[in-house]
Amino acid sequence: MCGILGGVWRGASPSASQFDKALEALRFRGPNDSGIERFECGPSQVVLGHTRLSIIDLSSAGHQPMDTPDGRYSIIFNGEIYNYLELRSELKALGHTFSSDSDTEVLLVAWRQWGAECLQKLVGMFAFVVLDKAALTLTCVRDAFGIKPFFYTQEQETFVFASEIPAIKSLKRGKLTVNWQRSYDYLVHGEYDSRAESFIEGIAQLQAGHLLQVDLTTGKHTEPRKWWIPSVAERTDLNFGQAVELVRERFLDSIRLHLRSDVAIGAALSGGVDSSAVVCAMRYLEPDLPINTFSFIAADSRVNEEKWIDIVNQHVGAKAHKVSITADELVRDIDTLIRAQGEPFGSMSIYAQYRVYQLAKENGVTVTLDGQGADEAHGGYTGFPGERIRSLLDRGHFGEAATFLANWAKWPGRSVKTGLRAALAELSTGLSHEMMRALAGMNQVPDWIRSDVAKDMGIVGRIERYRSGHEASGRRVVAQMSNMLTRHGLPALLRHGDRNSMRFSVESRVPFLTLDQVELMLSMPERFLVSPSGETKHLFRAAMKGIVPDEVLFRKDKIGFEPPEKEWILSIAGQARAWLSEDMQIPFVRSDMLLAQFDDVIAGRRAFSWQVWRWINFYRWKACVAD
Repeated sequence: MCGILGGVWRGASPSASQFDKALEALRFRGPNDSGIERFECGPSQVVLGHTRLSIIDLSSAGHQPMDTPDGRYSIIFNGEIYNYLELRSELKALGHTFSSDSDTEVLLVAWRQWGAECLQKLVGMFAFVVLDKAALTLTCVRDAFGIKPFFYTQEQETFVFASEIPAIKSLKRGKLTVNWQRSYDYLVHGEYDSRAESFIEGIAQLQAGHLLQVDLTTGKHTEPRKWWIPSVAERTDLNFGQAVELVRERFLDSIRLHLRSDVAIGAALSGGVDSSAVVCAMRYLEPDLPINTFSFIAADSRVNEEKWIDIVNQHVGAKAHKVSITADELVRDIDTLIRAQGEPFGSMSIYAQYRVYQLAKENGVTVTLDGQGADEAHGGYTGFPGERIRSLLDRGHFGEAATFLANWAKWPGRSVKTGLRAALAELSTGLSHEMMRALAGMNQVPDWIRSDVAKDMGIVGRIERYRSGHEASGRRVVAQMSNMLTRHGLPALLRHGDRNSMRFSVESRVPFLTLDQVELMLSMPERFLVSPSGETKHLFRAAMKGIVPDEVLFRKDKIGFEPPEKEWILSIAGQARAWLSEDMQIPFVRSDMLLAQFDDVIAGRRAFSWQVWRWINFYRWKACVAD
């Protein structure tokens, strides 16, 4: 796991001290080694920089930038290719030789052999850049799910990229300014990490499953294009039992590959089905493997997952490491947390995750396996009731739709009313959808927003309803899963995990997110994913039977990393109010009314919501990072 940076300059490139500062901004991502190299390519100068966290082949043979023997190609790579041994054997059979045991060299040779067609062969997470000195191109690639980050900016004939925005700041000519549209989207709608634009004007992120190419003769890049497009076409050649066996086989294969490491490995364990499946599969495959688990334990018994965590740890014989958190610790760490995240984020639960990775670091573990992506890939969360009902109605199965709604509503935390509301939202389009949003109060502009100022700034006041184009297939559940995997939902969760783990130089691996597994799940009949009884992850739970204890596998509630957010904010109200009293020069915010609403929430005159955290988060981000 590493950090990458660099760019293309038609004129003078930044100084050595500027590159040193940029590399320093990535030091947590790669504390073991660093390298930087300049190349004269036609009319352009290309600079590639790298900071290394050594995971596979700890020797100097894994140093980057790395070149092919003939000097034509150079690569810098952030990530891991878990099937590098299999690819290495395939490439050797084609006549290639290798001088190291690193996955980076395998990736470089694979690109040399197959070009972009190699991407479908990779099992891993990656953001990498390949310089082709003969073709005078620089190709930038991000993995299918966006597990590893890639930011870039274009300033006339200058192209600059890095794993994190602060590194770009050190190399960019112009001053960074806040992207007020993204700021509005976050403050008003809680929306972030779903688009190419970042919170900084002019800096974009290469989106999941995309690549772009820079022409070194002009210094300008092409429009990003997708190299992976998920399909939702349904398979009809498998019965449920056969699907169970195939899902089990694919998941265990993925865990086996994700256990490859030359450093200590552990797991983040929340107590839910996903992380429990990862830990139990580790033990199933490796009976003698020392397993260290790292967990957040909430002090509040209503959100405490310790019972389930203990069951899994006892089942696999793991060494358990646990952390609890106080509000004072949040105040102490909030600025460091916000700097680590780089951009505003959704809730205080991200701090719980932050402390879990810190705990792993303190106990000498450099690699963790995590359960991220399972909900999106296996039909989790609450089972997509609106989409499932719409799929049944689209196919004319009206009786099944009514039965599903009734069964779905029997589970804890659900009701017929919430199921119907979800179904109506899915059924509505155009004007009817807008009317439903208005009735629910979702189109209202908060009174602490200066609508006239926002309008004058060209800010669009509402979030467009995103459609993937797969909805017409009659497979609404998998269409929404596809959307969440690549655009709304998972990208934010992966950002949280990447930044939190990298802050402590820990590599977070997500074994649910491999192309073969995700493509398999998106091809399954929807009744396999969400059962007619309303059970979520129906197929995966069946596949894990005999590996995960039944009491964990078939539990009907899940909390996750959920700290007592309301209690924390109430306990730090004085400090929070002081933060919100600072003049952050947000043009469209009425600071006096925002503070008045904050006071009402603290006094109990107004209902508590995550909006309070968004205020705090954005104000601290602007104070610590943006300016």
